[in-house]
Amino acid sequence: MTTDLIDLQIQSGIATIHFNRPEKRNAMSDEMRTQFIVALERVATDKAIRALVLTGNGKGFCAGGDVAGMERRMQAPAGEVAFNGWSRQQRVHYTISLLHTMPKPTIAAVNGAASGLGADTALACDFIIASDAASFTWSYINRGLIPDGGGMYFLPRRVGLVKAKELIFSGRKVEAEEALRIGIADRMAAADTLVDDAKAWALELSKGSATALALGKTILNQSFELPADQVFAQGSQAQGICYTSTEHREAVMAFLEKNAARSSKE
Repeated sequence: MTTDLIDLQIQSGIATIHFNRPEKRNAMSDEMRTQFIVALERVATDKAIRALVLTGNGKGFCAGGDVAGMERRMQAPAGEVAFNGWSRQQRVHYTISLLHTMPKPTIAAVNGAASGLGADTALACDFIIASDAASFTWSYINRGLIPDGGGMYFLPRRVGLVKAKELIFSGRKVEAEEALRIGIADRMAAADTLVDDAKAWALELSKGSATALALGKTILNQSFELPADQVFAQGSQAQGICYTSTEHREAVMAFLEKNAARSSKE
């Protein structure tokens, strides 16, 4: 599926979404967000897709929100600004939630600058692999704003509260090597192999039971907020579902058959 602003490719069960606005460093316009939502909804519901890689075309991953869109919002009648902003935030948060709760592994392959909303979007993925040209900046403060794409939730969980405050309050740039060192990025790759390396990693992560992956991810995403007994309770319920899955049955039967064949030779 290719639209003018989003390019979705599927190969060997791995979906790759490219932000496709390279002339604007893939800044997120309202129309680009709409197309991104459509692509994410397809990936989430297509059982043949086992993992997602997210990257950008051109030199940037995503430069954040579209400044032209900010200008249009400022020109709206004063009585409409707040509600228009609230409505837009609902779309932003729906997009980030789709990515964060995707019932399969997600990897952001950050090929260049990930700024503001772009940095938040990368953090919404399960894992981040960065090229040596990658950088991250929570530059909202430079526009008189706060992180609105999940950064205030995701960033402290990766780097700790104090470091997250420092990065958000200063809006400074974090280059790839520092990002890896402090936990923003999980791996680094050469620029020319970044997407291929991300796809190979996605393939590795997605080999297991799709049922177990989806259920496990759902619980892990809540594990910092829930007390232990609730995590255990959700785990018990999820395990009950896993017991009935085709993947579990096939894996157990394969093990038993292999064990029986080995015993017959002894």
